Amino acid sequence: MTVSPDAAGAKRVTFTSDWWNMDFALIHREWRKATEGDCTVLVGDVKARVALLVDDMADTCGTICHSADKLLPWSCVYAVLTHGIFSGPAISHINNARFEAVEVTNTIPLEDKMKHCVKIQVIPVSMILAEAIRRIHSGESVSYLFSHIPLQ
Repeated sequence: MTVSPDAAGAKRVTFTSDWWNMDFALIHREWRKATEGDCTVLVGDVKARVALLVDDMADTCGTICHSADKLLPWSCVYAVLTHGIFSGPAISHINNARFEAVEVTNTIPLEDKMKHCVKIQVIPVSMILAEAIRRIHSGESVSYLFSHIPLQ
């Protein structure tokens, strides 16, 4: 099942869920006054399931780690990210979270980060980007790649 770590990613996760023919859930986090903290609500049934936290970008990883904590009593949790910025306390957050793995594309160099965190696994995207550029340059269909992705 795919899970959005915040309301902003709900559209992305519903699209991904439809693409993979999976159920989805989302985590709604409501910020309250500084003295009250925040209120987090899980919307969807994640019990006894593998949860894929899908997000476009992770900087300090506070949101995905908080979301993983919300899911852990019921699910096995993975994070799937497009861009792993991993600044500041991000690596510490990931190391302390109970993710099975954090899958991330290599749109940003990650070799140094991977030395400090064994949970990070890279999905190489250079071939798909190169093919998209070639198709644009040649006037060929880029949408073709959505159903015929070249693998390394």
